[in-house]
Amino acid sequence: MNYFHSQWLKANDGCYVFCTSHVSGNRPDNNVSTITMEERDRFSEIKERLKQFLENQVTNFRFSFPFGRPEGALKATLSLLERVLSKDIATPISRDDIRNFIRKCLENAAYTNYTRVSDQAKIEEMVYNRDDSPRKKIDDLIHLAELCIELLQQDSEHYQEAFKQYNDLLIEHEEIFWSLFAVDMEHVIDQQPIESWDSFPLFQLLNDYLRQHDTLSNGRFHQQLRDTFAPLVIRYVDLMESCIAQSIHKGFEKENWKSKTRGCATSEDMLWKLDALQCFIRDLHWPDAIFAEHLEKRLKQMASDMIEACGKRVCRHFENWIKKGGLIGGTSSDYLLPSECCVMVNVILDCKAQALKLCALHSGDLHQYHTRIDEYLEKILSDMSKSLIQKLVSVLDSVFKKLSRYDEGSFFAQILSLTKPINEDGQSYVSCVNANLEQLRQRISDEIFTLNIFEEWYRQQTHFIFIWLGERAEISLHPYQLACLLLILKKTHGSFELQGVQDKDLNSQAYSSIMQRLHFEETANAVK
Repeated sequence: MNYFHSQWLKANDGCYVFCTSHVSGNRPDNNVSTITMEERDRFSEIKERLKQFLENQVTNFRFSFPFGRPEGALKATLSLLERVLSKDIATPISRDDIRNFIRKCLENAAYTNYTRVSDQAKIEEMVYNRDDSPRKKIDDLIHLAELCIELLQQDSEHYQEAFKQYNDLLIEHEEIFWSLFAVDMEHVIDQQPIESWDSFPLFQLLNDYLRQHDTLSNGRFHQQLRDTFAPLVIRYVDLMESCIAQSIHKGFEKENWKSKTRGCATSEDMLWKLDALQCFIRDLHWPDAIFAEHLEKRLKQMASDMIEACGKRVCRHFENWIKKGGLIGGTSSDYLLPSECCVMVNVILDCKAQALKLCALHSGDLHQYHTRIDEYLEKILSDMSKSLIQKLVSVLDSVFKKLSRYDEGSFFAQILSLTKPINEDGQSYVSCVNANLEQLRQRISDEIFTLNIFEEWYRQQTHFIFIWLGERAEISLHPYQLACLLLILKKTHGSFELQGVQDKDLNSQAYSSIMQRLHFEETANAVK
């Protein structure tokens, strides 16, 4: 069938050329011929009918030549149409005239094709049905968009070659086709509730198709699509910003500071929402570079502001919790850092880890927002570390206040000696150190941060003991003081070593001086 159709077109082309040359008197054999007026009128009638037939074929090219079949038939039809539109064989039609004719055919084709595909999707029944929900109408419109994309992809695959010399007209045909779709699209979007985001999948579908299209990218319909959805995107970002801010405010008011993933419930929710929002906007692949850059900057600024707000609230709670204490016994040497404080440290650590992804721009100044929030979080972590160490060293201070009562010449020294203590205060402090080392190791997620706390804690502990002994350089230590100090130095040295503190930090000059003094005191006591 295809073969005969193709041969028929070729035969018609040849017959038409012969008849035209005969009627116009320009026969290829240069022979002179005559025709009657009736023959000329009959030829004109047939020519007009052929012109209408060919116009119909081109206008309905999808149906006259399904999937480009017969091969080469559409191209032959366009060639024959060009001959038919010529006044005679010696006077070819101008390029503008033939282009205007083809333009008209393709404009009509756009209306025809869209009417058929919208009828197939029953768009009139569904989109313009008052009884259907806005969500149902969006779903129907998305289905129509899928059919439209499939139709134009078929056109590109099967008919683009035939219209190669009219490529700009084919582009115009596609723009007209999409302009018809735009009417239905605007109607459906106008009916959506103000805080409904169900239409975004439609934008993603159309934009992904258009931005990868060689000729429709940034064309009229693409710009209309962008202009239609830009206010929706802005409104969505505004709403999400308000939603995240409220979740931070309300979440931390009732936060129980139980560990969840890498932080707490409120921080995890905030970071997830910020990341999800940025992923969503990024996946839109916004076609306008300037607006896309504006969106990116706004989202990065938003993330920076939200993380900063989170940090401020965590700081306030941390200060309150660190003051509460965490006694596991009846004395200050039974102190255990609250697990809630460790969770708060983890929240800041997680925010700092996520800040690079959430706050660093992919264009322009990469560190515009990230550097500021990173420095802010680093300061919070530094302050937290100092507070933790200060609290832990205060335990040591309370122990040594007890030991000070045994100073030589003290009124209480003789009385307290009657109880014959061994090293109870030293044992109590060592237990406190081990419990808090384990608490920090198990509860805080960042090993480097934890190790830094251990190193500084050990350094300050050693410095404290060194100063305390220096204040007693002129007096001998009480046996109880000596027993407690030897136990504390020996046991904590081993405990901090097991936690990864380096030898150079463990065996500092201050530590060596302390041990030298204690060994001297030990020898002196043995001689007595």
